[in-house]
Amino acid sequence: MQCFHLTSSRFFGGPERQMLELGKAVAPAIGSTFVSFSETGLCRAFLDAVGREGFDAVALRHDTPRLAAAARELEAVLRAGKADVLCCHGYKADLLGLVAARRSGIPVIAVSRGWTAETARVRLYEALDRRVLARMDRVVCVSEAQAERVRRVGVLASKVVVIRNAIRVERFERPVDGYRSRLQGLFRSPRRWIVGAAGRLSPEKGFAFLVDAAAEVLTRTPEAGFAVFGEGALRDSLEQRIAARRLAGRFALAGFRPDFDAYVPHLDLLVLSSLTEGLPNVAIEALAAGVPVVATNVGGTGEAVSDGEDGVLVPPGDPHALAKAICELLAADEVRCRMGIVGRRRMRRQFSFAAQAAGYRRLFAQLGVGRLGEEPQGGNGCGAWQVSGRAARGQ
Repeated sequence: MQCFHLTSSRFFGGPERQMLELGKAVAPAIGSTFVSFSETGLCRAFLDAVGREGFDAVALRHDTPRLAAAARELEAVLRAGKADVLCCHGYKADLLGLVAARRSGIPVIAVSRGWTAETARVRLYEALDRRVLARMDRVVCVSEAQAERVRRVGVLASKVVVIRNAIRVERFERPVDGYRSRLQGLFRSPRRWIVGAAGRLSPEKGFAFLVDAAAEVLTRTPEAGFAVFGEGALRDSLEQRIAARRLAGRFALAGFRPDFDAYVPHLDLLVLSSLTEGLPNVAIEALAAGVPVVATNVGGTGEAVSDGEDGVLVPPGDPHALAKAICELLAADEVRCRMGIVGRRRMRRQFSFAAQAAGYRRLFAQLGVGRLGEEPQGGNGCGAWQVSGRAARGQ
């Protein structure tokens, strides 16, 4: 059978990695093709990675504001590729994917990772998305917490399926030499402990609260340093906040790093200060790397971080509670080491791509999609810009 994934990718981040790794996990019985809106060419970072892994990748020529044309183009792509099912990732994918899938006569699944409400425009799109979800054949939620939110907006419980994000623990089994030195290079002077964070520099990630917490931590533990990886609209305001708290040289905005995986194992602690989450990839990545996590208890974060076992959960929007938890763990080397070991074992046991793939296979079977034992058919033959690969044949 052929599964098509539709997204609106601007870089190769956590959701994109989840899609690609799922494609690898279900191959060769299920072929996967990845389709993205162009996003002024930014989609190529993801689609090039897709091509390197041997899958077919398609960049749609039409995008906002030519949404009707984009829906027609997507329909043509689905028909040419003989798609059996469409999985939609994100609000634009949900809106246009529903239209194209219905016209193509195939089931359509929305993958709901959470709503950020980061701008007025995003809030409008997410409000539309919540209405569209009720019309999907199924809605896959990445956490029980997100499933509850989806049910509350009117999606029938019978349509909601929880399939959690996954992680390949082996990505972190051999830390890359030299990255601790790179971390140290972010600061004016060497730090005894380095606390990391990662995500879009946008309001829902709560990085302003992290800056305030860092100011308290560095008063009590001046040998520490903080590094936030990511880019976004709040960079200028965060820089101003860092300067106002006199944290320059000790609190670094490290920008987006495509090799972030290599930095993670060299952190002493990872912090999530989010105000909302689905199931945070960065938390399961840190735990897979043996790094304990301090996180705000929002959304599905408590399903990723086991409070007191591999990390600490604190209330959102409370920099004092965040600082207290950080200070306590930095002062307890043995506790951090034990938590790291527990976290890595739990990620291997509970968040494997084999388990995720099994969940999707069950879902496809429930929808009566395709013939699960059949070899995939390869390329999609459409006229959009594409990178042809081995179509998940495992070659």
